[in-house]
Amino acid sequence: MKIISYNVNGIRAAESKGLSDWLYHERPDVLCIQETKVQPDQLDLTPFTDLGYHVNMYSAVRKGYSGVAIMSLHEPDAVVEGTGFERFDEEGRVLRCDFGDISVMSVYVPSGSSGDERQEFKMDFLLHFLPFIKRLRKERPNLIVCGDFNICHKPIDINHPERQVGVSGFLPEEREWMDLFESTGMIDTFRVFCQDKDRYSWWSYRGGARFRNAGWRIDYLWATETLRDKLKAGDILSKVVHSDHCPVTLTLDL
Repeated sequence: MKIISYNVNGIRAAESKGLSDWLYHERPDVLCIQETKVQPDQLDLTPFTDLGYHVNMYSAVRKGYSGVAIMSLHEPDAVVEGTGFERFDEEGRVLRCDFGDISVMSVYVPSGSSGDERQEFKMDFLLHFLPFIKRLRKERPNLIVCGDFNICHKPIDINHPERQVGVSGFLPEEREWMDLFESTGMIDTFRVFCQDKDRYSWWSYRGGARFRNAGWRIDYLWATETLRDKLKAGDILSKVVHSDHCPVTLTLDL
């Protein structure tokens, strides 16, 4: 089972750059998308359904903003939208699909980079998200949480960490939350297979950051400890360019 997570920064813009052509060649079993920036009736699904994908979307109330989706070659047994917290769910940030005893979730954690109000919203989301996941794992113990967390967990995950002090996405309280999330029995699957530095999944559009590889690793595929012995490979596809992010991958032997 091959799973890919990808913040496309607008699925229509990404499709204009060849997203479905890339999907044809990559052909994951499940593609978790963040930041679709579209309502379902605004997107032509044909390029994806013609490839055999079932498409489930969860959009923000506000048009052109946020939104997540999951595309899968097999139709899910169940599709669950949101977290049950209205103030977060109206931004379309969490979508889960169940496949047998495996659950896959696409998550788009809020960014706090625009100011104190959104940083507070981000921390509130994280505060509610942790117990939400704990409760879900009692019902669905084999869980994969994919997405853009807008947090670099450790210094290895960000370029020049000494320059990032006080920057949203690398704040001590955000990184401490990631420590806590991991300690509950969640595996950062990429780090199971790769401990290299300079492996990033997002680059600013400014200053030639991608060319210089001045990036951040903020996109993750987390898996529960129950799946550890099924983890077979993980990677970051930094040469794939439809967005300011790139895809991250996980392969499991089921």
